[in-house]
Amino acid sequence: MRVTLIVLSFFCFLRAHAQVPALSNERAATYFEEMKVCSKKSFHLWNRELYGPILLVDPKTRTLFANEADSLGVLKAAGKIFRGVLPDAVNIANTAVDWSGKRWAMVLLPLSPDKHQRIQLLAHESFHRIQPALGFDLKNVDNNHLDQKEGRIYLRLELEALKQSLLSASERESTTHLENALIFRKYRHFLYGPSALSENKLELNEGLAELTGLLTSRRKDRATRAHLVQEINRFFSHPTFVRSFAYYTLPGYGYLLSKRHKNWQRSVLPTTDLTAYLLDAFGLRMPGNLKTATESLLQRYQGNRIVQEETAREEEAKKRLEEYYLKFVDNPHFEIKLQKMNVSFDPTNTMPVGDKGTFYPQMRMTDLWGVLRVENGVLMSPGWDKVSLSIPTRIEGNQVSGDGWTLELASGYSVSKEETGRNYILKKAQESTNSSDPH
Repeated sequence: MRVTLIVLSFFCFLRAHAQVPALSNERAATYFEEMKVCSKKSFHLWNRELYGPILLVDPKTRTLFANEADSLGVLKAAGKIFRGVLPDAVNIANTAVDWSGKRWAMVLLPLSPDKHQRIQLLAHESFHRIQPALGFDLKNVDNNHLDQKEGRIYLRLELEALKQSLLSASERESTTHLENALIFRKYRHFLYGPSALSENKLELNEGLAELTGLLTSRRKDRATRAHLVQEINRFFSHPTFVRSFAYYTLPGYGYLLSKRHKNWQRSVLPTTDLTAYLLDAFGLRMPGNLKTATESLLQRYQGNRIVQEETAREEEAKKRLEEYYLKFVDNPHFEIKLQKMNVSFDPTNTMPVGDKGTFYPQMRMTDLWGVLRVENGVLMSPGWDKVSLSIPTRIEGNQVSGDGWTLELASGYSVSKEETGRNYILKKAQESTNSSDPH
């Protein structure tokens, strides 16, 4: 069956928030006005208005605050804004979404108390809203080689050099660090060959969106550099890099390039090789022997420490991988085939599980068969055509649950054991001939 993937975005799974006052209509109107003003000042970024339909969503109550009405009348006027409730079938995420007759930028509440942070997030998702019109109708892609030891080592080294470029006092010093960053990048691409092409796709998608948000936020130069360095340092603590690195690489390079070539991003196409583009735009040349050059630069960017940390991490990762294989592949488990899927998750903590797919600690998914909520792990197949869960421990009517997951079944679906009696599967009720209580 055809799988329709609708929602994939950064930090898009519902996050735990500190207790904050509910958003007032007046405050929501202020947020929209801030974005409108900054968007006008940043029209030059894409020669297109960023400001458009925006949904602010309270993840606890699903209350919506919008800057304009929807086409189906779900949103009602409330002073200068519009309010409503997001249907349960729509996943909540920081993303762009087609809903109720319009394409919206959707952003989770609460927003940051810092104005620059608020604008950056709103502009990031607003870029995704206009992305198809710009020709960048791209999907997020896994970069599983960035969960391998050498992939992580040379990405970290690249970002350490990029940090130093951002902190440099002179353009000459900055250029030296930039060149070294791109040496680490090119060597990583050399090691992983065709696999590294997926990095380019994610940077064209999420990297350009984050750069747009950064430039729209209109921080002063020193504050922008400090922000980028702080974000890179935070990135190093992510459990995995496979889906989140692009939020840190391209904004760093892109900001530095914008100081030399204003609006350079407008010349980027969906087919652009960003590494080649950056080398040409900065006027840099790569050494003839990348391996030798890389080895000579290691210690300049804390290479020994990084190698030691990644070697230790690899050993721990092997243990987790064995656990995931046992839980979702070798032991009896519950498989759900995907039909018309809409999914949200946090891309900062996924883990590749060999050729069996990718492990996601948390996920919310809707499909024709109902709503799945996962808090303790799920395995997504490589082709995004099925998910595997631990076996059900409770089935009551349309409510099914297991270790850290719940499934609310739509009418016409039921849970059954396979004919082998080993794994559980999801079937249309009328097709089920061996419906069974897991106990």
